[in-house]
This record gives sequence, structure tokens and C-alpha cells, in this order.
Amino acid sequence: MNLITSESPEKTLPAITTKKDQRLTKSERTRETILRTAVAMASVRGLEGLSIGDLADELEMSKSGLFAHFGSKEELQMATIETARQIFIDEVVLPAFKAEKGLPRLWGLYAGWLSYAERKVFPGGCFFTGAAFEFDGRTGPVRDRIAALMQEWLDALTRAVHEAQKAGHLHMSIDAKQLGFEIHALGMGAIWASQLLDDKKAFAKVRAILMEKLQHVQTKSAPRLCKG
Repeated sequence: MNLITSESPEKTLPAITTKKDQRLTKSERTRETILRTAVAMASVRGLEGLSIGDLADELEMSKSGLFAHFGSKEELQMATIETARQIFIDEVVLPAFKAEKGLPRLWGLYAGWLSYAERKVFPGGCFFTGAAFEFDGRTGPVRDRIAALMQEWLDALTRAVHEAQKAGHLHMSIDAKQLGFEIHALGMGAIWASQLLDDKKAFAKVRAILMEKLQHVQTKSAPRLCKG
């Protein structure tokens, strides 16, 4: 399922955590609590550092209680990835869809992504950037799912560029796939510089870089963007 389609995301995105608490069974509430804790823990330690024993200790649960929800470490890792994806959708994609189609929505996706990383929605920073670096040289279903979701996000940015072109906000001569790749690379670079180099100005730098780039390729009818 793509992150962005021509329809409202509420109609097209799978809901993992959107049920009202009162409608969840006790088992579902427990599973959600486990996964929210697992996401936070994995964002700091990595998915390979996600231990069922440590997770049980953190939640004051028995290991057997955790195994009742997840039969293996790999199953826990996969479920943690899907929960992180839903959090990303809630924090970045859905707010961006409140913006006008075209350049405002493209900027909303990018600014939302940087904001979510800068605010440390996950305590260890951007969950998927960390997971991508952790698993890029590995094989197996966990690596394949991370790769698929990173591609999904890259495709979403590219599609948003296409929408901005169709809205008359960006010149049609632009290679949408190339610009989507550049936008993604800028975001990954900012997250890397912020996390590894402790660059306090990393996010401000890439916001300015992309703003300048978009100003060079937008049409005269494009709406004015806010740097926030």
C-alpha cells in the first residue's frame, strides 16, 4: 500500500493504532503497549538489539507473556516495523495531507519528516533511517520489509513532485524521480548529521537548501512556502 495516492490517506492507509482504546480488547491493548515500547527501544538499540528479555523487564511482564503475542524475535521485529510505520504516517503523512495539493503538500511532507526527526518522536531519532543503516548489508525478511518501506517513502516524495507539476507549481521539465531522490537524500543527510555529528543546525541547513532549490524550479503561479 502506497503512502500517498490520489485519494485521502485515511481511506487508503492501513490502520494499526487508530482504534479507540475502549474498543480494544485487553490482549490488543497489551500488544499495542508492547509494540510502542519496542519501537522506542529499537530506535535506540536497533532492531537486532531488541531483546524479548529486556522488553519483558521494561514492561514488567514475563517472557512467556511476551511470547504469547510474538512467537519469535523476527516476528517481534516485523510487528515493531509496522508500528513504527503507522506512527510515521500519523506524524508526517496525515498532517501533510491537510495542505493544498501540489507544492504545499510536497513541502509539508518534507518539513513534517524533518520535524518528526528533530522532535525525536522516536527517542533514538528517525526509526527508519537507523533501521536502513542497520540492515542495508543484511538479508532476510526484516531487511526486505525495511527496504520496501524506504522505497515506499521515496516513491511518495516522487509522487508529490508529480502532483506539484500537475498543479502547475513546478516546471514540467523537471525530472520528478530525480528531484524526489534529491529531497530524500537531503533528509537522510540531515538526520545523519544531527545524530552522528550532533550538528544542531543540520535541519535548518537542509530546509534552506531545499527551499532555495524549489524556488529555482517553481513556476510563477506557485504558492509561497513557509520555512517552518
